[in-house]
Amino acid sequence: MASRENKELRLVNRLSESRSPYVRGHMDNPVAWQMWGDESLALAKKHNRLLFVSIGYAACHWCHVMERESFASPEIAQILNAHFIPIKMDREERPDVDAIYMNYVQATTGSGGWPLNVFITPDLEPVFGGTYWPGPNHSMTAQGTLISRTVGFLEILEKMRDVWATQESRCRESAKQITRQLREFAEEGVHSRQMGEKSEGDGLELDLLEEAYQHFRKKYDNINGGFSTAPKFPTPVNLQFLLRLGQWPQAVKDVVGEEECSNAAGMVTNTLRKMARGGIRDQIGFGFSRYSVTKDWSLPHFEKMLYDQAQLLDVYLDAFLITRDPEMLGAVYDIATYLTSPPMAAPTGGFYSAEDADSYPTPSDNEKREGAYYVWTLKEFRTVLGDRDGNICARFYGVLADGNVARENDPHDEFISQNVLNITTTPAALARQVGMAESEVVTILKDGRKKLREYRDNHRPRPALDDKIVVCWNGLAIGALARTGFALEAIDAEKATTFLKAAEDAANFIRRELFDEDTKTLYRVYREGRGDTPGFCDDYAFLIHGLIDLYEATFKETYLEFADILQASQTAQFRDSSTPHGGFFTTSPASPHLLLHLKSGMDAAEPSPNSLSARNLLRLASLLDHAAYADLARDTLAAFEAE
Repeated sequence: MASRENKELRLVNRLSESRSPYVRGHMDNPVAWQMWGDESLALAKKHNRLLFVSIGYAACHWCHVMERESFASPEIAQILNAHFIPIKMDREERPDVDAIYMNYVQATTGSGGWPLNVFITPDLEPVFGGTYWPGPNHSMTAQGTLISRTVGFLEILEKMRDVWATQESRCRESAKQITRQLREFAEEGVHSRQMGEKSEGDGLELDLLEEAYQHFRKKYDNINGGFSTAPKFPTPVNLQFLLRLGQWPQAVKDVVGEEECSNAAGMVTNTLRKMARGGIRDQIGFGFSRYSVTKDWSLPHFEKMLYDQAQLLDVYLDAFLITRDPEMLGAVYDIATYLTSPPMAAPTGGFYSAEDADSYPTPSDNEKREGAYYVWTLKEFRTVLGDRDGNICARFYGVLADGNVARENDPHDEFISQNVLNITTTPAALARQVGMAESEVVTILKDGRKKLREYRDNHRPRPALDDKIVVCWNGLAIGALARTGFALEAIDAEKATTFLKAAEDAANFIRRELFDEDTKTLYRVYREGRGDTPGFCDDYAFLIHGLIDLYEATFKETYLEFADILQASQTAQFRDSSTPHGGFFTTSPASPHLLLHLKSGMDAAEPSPNSLSARNLLRLASLLDHAAYADLARDTLAAFEAE
């Protein structure tokens, strides 16, 4: 029966119905992509097909690689269309679905990332998954590398087709077992207490702060900064924790140690300095890339994400306020300028989501390359700046005749003779090397940066912009810009006004366009109008956080009132009321088509909605003299005590 129905099914690509730039980028694929929802999930049940769910985002380099190699392939399309229900999703629109299957892939493979690709049963239970798989058109040239030995996507599709056809019962049982394990893992910690049991503890044990410090101290890279090897992510939530450790009451210093608190701040400021001088920062433009491929921050994946800019702005601002280091202030200006200027600043108010990693090297090229907008040859430096100034700027930024990207980090041969700009020396040291006055070198570097930026803007196509306005990330940006505007008021009143106005415009835009005053609910995404997806817990938590910061910077009651309204709505929709220590679900328990309803207690690339919610509740309790909010904050923290 299933086989007969499969032959009758003729899928067509439906992605033109989406507003997501990432999803719409696949609407001309021969793959007959479907949208996640009632219709496609019903098709899987009716025709007894596995769903192939592929999740990514517009700025993701490897998402675009897989689109070119696999999803544009007629051979791949034939198998997907004939034997599966292929679904393409934007993780920024549906982070709830993404989180469920990312947990599965991380648990079964030991790693995760995007594109996230998973085969699931018609009951939404995962069977097999992974991230990037090479396609029939893959162009890897680095023989003997891990990628060249990876099983190809075509082989995986054929295997999954055959296994489902011949061993369906085994697949379903395995998927059910995995789902049970995922559910148990998701409930671990938050359900560690017996139902109804109330904790009578004294709150946070300060020893945990000392343990957290020791954890980061052991992982710290003394040479390059950061807390991992390659690839290296900034993870601003960790930096902020360490930086603020010494700013807490004396009781914390007594437990953690005065020297340890000072060392924690030193680890962060060194990390921030290494990042500010590294290739992860756009040295002639503005903003930071998402992460570094190398442990010394020299070679990024070039996508720029709004949530990274917002959090890094917060951290660099804290670092400046603590150290008064001009280099930290320079990064503050850099990031805040990036957020409040085109293309990231929406003319309507609010901030767009991301810029792509890939772009066309020149207007006449028809094939995009990773980092093409950002990399330079020595010849270009000399052409744009002249021989003398070009050579001086090349020394400053580490530009070499043969390029500065190691062969093992260039699997597509995109960086041959190209240079990623890193600050490799100081103006004073460079002046001594070239026998010039330091002031003259500083002028050459300043003018050179301006000329290079103008040349880039005028001669290179800019990377594609993901022009979705996502509430949660805008909340982070609103808060960071509000704090920055307030902090800079006595230093630079003009810039302070610009940054604060951008924060207010964004907050007002969201209330006007993405908030339903009657139902007191948020919608998550704006692009070509309000999207259909209701806000998730992080949308509420991050926006409330930003509104409180905005109120404290302006003392305009409307922002505090809006935060209070949103907090009541978040509590009503997302709090687990089945236990006194429930915490907040990522999604409403009534949300359809979800295998699991998760509670996020761990900070990662973004703050945990529960950790930020607890902080919001404590701040609102103080600002509004609302004791019930303080109780709810303590209950939220207690929900994750076992973790």
